[in-house]
Amino acid sequence: MPGLKFKTEEYTASNAAWRRPGRHFLQIPGPTNTPPRVLAAMARPTIDHRGPEFAQLFRDLLRDIRRVFQTQSPVIIFPASGTGAWEAALVNTLSPGDKVLMAETGHFAMLWMALASRLGLEPELAAGDWRSGASVEGIAERLRGDAGHAIKAVCVVHNETSTGSVSDIASIRAVMDEIGHPALLMVDTISSLGSIDYRHDEWGVDVTIGGSQKGLMLPPGLAFNAVGPKAREFGRTAALTRSYFDWEPMIEACDSGMAPYTPATNLLFGLRAAIDMLDEETLPQVFARHARHAEATRRAVEAWGLEILCRNPAERSNSLTAVMMPNGAGADRLRAAILERYDMSLGNGLSRLKDRVFRIGHLGDLNDLMLVGTLGGIEMGLADCNVRVNEGGVAAALQYLRRRG
Repeated sequence: MPGLKFKTEEYTASNAAWRRPGRHFLQIPGPTNTPPRVLAAMARPTIDHRGPEFAQLFRDLLRDIRRVFQTQSPVIIFPASGTGAWEAALVNTLSPGDKVLMAETGHFAMLWMALASRLGLEPELAAGDWRSGASVEGIAERLRGDAGHAIKAVCVVHNETSTGSVSDIASIRAVMDEIGHPALLMVDTISSLGSIDYRHDEWGVDVTIGGSQKGLMLPPGLAFNAVGPKAREFGRTAALTRSYFDWEPMIEACDSGMAPYTPATNLLFGLRAAIDMLDEETLPQVFARHARHAEATRRAVEAWGLEILCRNPAERSNSLTAVMMPNGAGADRLRAAILERYDMSLGNGLSRLKDRVFRIGHLGDLNDLMLVGTLGGIEMGLADCNVRVNEGGVAAALQYLRRRG
């Protein structure tokens, strides 16, 4: 048409500020992408949380969530983040001044320890190097020295989100039983539940902590405690103050379907859809998919010539991979460039790992093409930032995925 002029300059990310085509790649280790089916479920009109429809929904959820934890024990659902689940586990079982042994695996293990201290407990650190899972030997040594059984709980993060290291929970329980120590075993599965095989009953865990925003594919807002019989017995004499996070009123609600206070109704709609999706894929297939994507990611990182933070291959996470930057290269500059140019978010390094690592989340509702796109964005970002790496990381991942398809 006469007089009309069209913009013909070369497309770049910087001049595309008027609109970014495609979708944002959220590849942090949680919150993860919420799939459309879960979003649609949460978009339902809110219902009466004191009516029969909600009661049936809540009873069914409290029954079915047990399959995800692989337990026959009650699972309590609080409207809270994972930090609330940490607090609930401690205040329902312990008393002021109780000693708790905390395995040092990374940033989140240290946050849990700080919370325990603020509650009036006496946490003791089973030291770690932030590049490994919990030291079974270190825990065993401390428990053997506790002849008076002053330690009332052993607290371990199953999958340390800040480092990408997994702890051997079954072996920790085995040494506790071998020693004959009566302490509770509490395990944080916030970034492993629904992503990495975890067995509350088989592994003899007393309290399992979970959150909604990672393998369960929901937004933040639901906190979980799977509660074994020994933990409930401890609760009869526990003297830490508890009110909102009291287990017993929540457990009583299992029969009636009536929560003792206002539940997060629409998040529970989403949880129903998420559990259905896990059931349809089946947990063994979910775990296998995560393992496959994790291995493809690790092969890409190794092909680039970069170092994976977790030293021991047997302890490397299937939820995320933490990647160390070469000397002199900043992880935050790389992350910022990838966000600006390719609209993808990667996890940052936390506390002592700040600017030293970037974290690739490969958990939740993820398929091969999404993973390849993620790795492609990283490979392009490394080149853009002049980080000296080998070419072919994406090709190494593709080769593995094709062979393991």
